[in-house]
Amino acid sequence: MGLSTRLEHGLIAGAAGTMALDAVTYADMLLRGRPASTLPAEAAAKLAKQVGIDLQGGDDQTTARREGLGALLGYATGAAVGVAGALVLGGGRRAGRGNFAGRALLLGGSAMAASMIPMTVEGLTDPRQWGLEGWLSDIVPHAAYGLAAAATLAVLRD
Repeated sequence: MGLSTRLEHGLIAGAAGTMALDAVTYADMLLRGRPASTLPAEAAAKLAKQVGIDLQGGDDQTTARREGLGALLGYATGAAVGVAGALVLGGGRRAGRGNFAGRALLLGGSAMAASMIPMTVEGLTDPRQWGLEGWLSDIVPHAAYGLAAAATLAVLRD
C-alpha cells in the first residue's frame, strides 16, 4: 500500500475516531447532565496567545472563538493521530491482523496522550487530581476513538 493511500486511510480513520469520541462525550453529557469541558477552549486561548492572537477576553465573541478553535484543534488532533496510526501500523491486507485490541489501544491511548500531555504541560490540567470520575470521562471517549479508528483502518485495509 502506498504512502498516499495510508495517509488517506489515516485521515478517514481519524475522522471516524473523532466522531465516535464526540458521540460518547455528548452522550455522557446528556446522561449525567454535565457541562462541556472548558479545557479545549482554554488550550486554544493559550495557543492563540503564543502566536500573537488575543483570545483571553470574556466577551461572547471571544468565548465563541476560543470554543471554535478548541474544537478545531480537537479535530486536527484526531486526524493527526489517525494518520500517525496508519503510518505506524502499516498497510496491506496482512498488516496487523489478529491484534485488533492492541491497535485500538494504541490509537485510543495516542489520542488521549496527544490531547492530555500538552494541556498538562501548559498547566491547564493535572491528571493527578482527576479522580476516578475524571479519568473515566477521559478514558471512555478515547477508547471509543481507538475502537472506531482501528475498525476503520481494518475495513479500509481489506
